[in-house]
Amino acid sequence: MKQIERILVVGAGVMGHGIALVCARSGIAADLVDTDENYLESALSRIKKFLAGSVERKKITPQASEEILARISTTTNIESLAGGADLVMEAIIEDKGAKANLFKQLNTLCDPSVIFASNTSQISITELARVSGRPDRFIGLHWFNPPAIMTLIEIPKGIETSEETVETVVSLAKRLGKEAVVCKDSPGFVVNRILNVWYNEGMRLLDEGAAGVAEIDGAIREGGGFRMGPMQLRDLVGLDTALLITESLYQAMGNEKFRPCQCLRDLVAAGHLGRKTGKGFYEYGNE
Repeated sequence: MKQIERILVVGAGVMGHGIALVCARSGIAADLVDTDENYLESALSRIKKFLAGSVERKKITPQASEEILARISTTTNIESLAGGADLVMEAIIEDKGAKANLFKQLNTLCDPSVIFASNTSQISITELARVSGRPDRFIGLHWFNPPAIMTLIEIPKGIETSEETVETVVSLAKRLGKEAVVCKDSPGFVVNRILNVWYNEGMRLLDEGAAGVAEIDGAIREGGGFRMGPMQLRDLVGLDTALLITESLYQAMGNEKFRPCQCLRDLVAAGHLGRKTGKGFYEYGNE
């Protein structure tokens, strides 16, 4: 089983910066790369803010915060970092073509022993593995938002993913303090397959005029014991991402229970994508 000591995280957005933080917090060097320098600056700012809060709450010491930051490096030059990685963690846009092109490029830059992992929440691991050039060392590592707090990591494996690769990433997940759930490659894996039905039923109630957004979310929170209702959680994830995932599941499964609801389509068409744009099912202002 391979020991992971350095991880290359590609994509410095909401998920990527959190993944780099979790790795660095666990003693693993994390190289964060993005094509946009602004994304990298924002990622470092968020990481520093999280660590400052941890110091303030006395979860870690100031020295520990500095040590964690020292394990994180950033660059827009992927070629300069790919050579030193033991595992590449992809966390870019949820687009199959973009991911496939990235892994083709990485295959020419990385040593053949390097494991490739995708943070996709619904794209076929087997398909991505095939174009990666190393299907036996390709696997899914689906993190949940925010990575620094959520404990679950889904590990979907492709048809050709080796058992050694599975054992390596399960061991890594445990080292990162996460709960690992291994599953086969299937539409939506485990969590999104179940959650999308829950999301859709909440939004169907809204489309039907049965109740308002706050009432539906409130009923689920209070009656079901959830921390967030379906519309709140969709706003957190991002409504564009939510629509893409739901549409993909609908196409793959051919079942009406996965068909995207009209309220979701309308909000995305209007550019109201949830928390990241300040407005979705709810308005967030400067929050």
